[in-house]
Amino acid sequence: MAQNLNQIAIIVRDYDEAISYYTSKLGFLLIEDTRISESKRWVVIRPNGESSCNILLARAANEEQISRIGNQTGGRVFLFLYTDDINKDYQNLLENEVTIIRQLEEQPHGWVCVFQDTYGNLWDLIERK
Repeated sequence: MAQNLNQIAIIVRDYDEAISYYTSKLGFLLIEDTRISESKRWVVIRPNGESSCNILLARAANEEQISRIGNQTGGRVFLFLYTDDINKDYQNLLENEVTIIRQLEEQPHGWVCVFQDTYGNLWDLIERK
């Protein structure tokens, strides 16, 4: 049996705000934006390039979900974005005023920086050795 991780959900405040941030600041692609009801949409994005895992932007629907926006992992890095040109992508983060939590540094497994998205989620940007 073959399995793969197809997509994960990020809880967001607002669909359009999230689409704008991830596509304009991080350069992600909008894959789908389908209205399901008056208050719910199926919004899928993915990094620009080859990717086997999409991101579903899920608008918080109640107080408990709202309390999780930006902190789905209790303050740990939530997502790991791999790149083949970390210098270019790091510069893009700086130019788009994305919050850098840990500056670009060399680690045993490659070059890494930690950034924070508009909601507070922490991401590792990684270029493997």
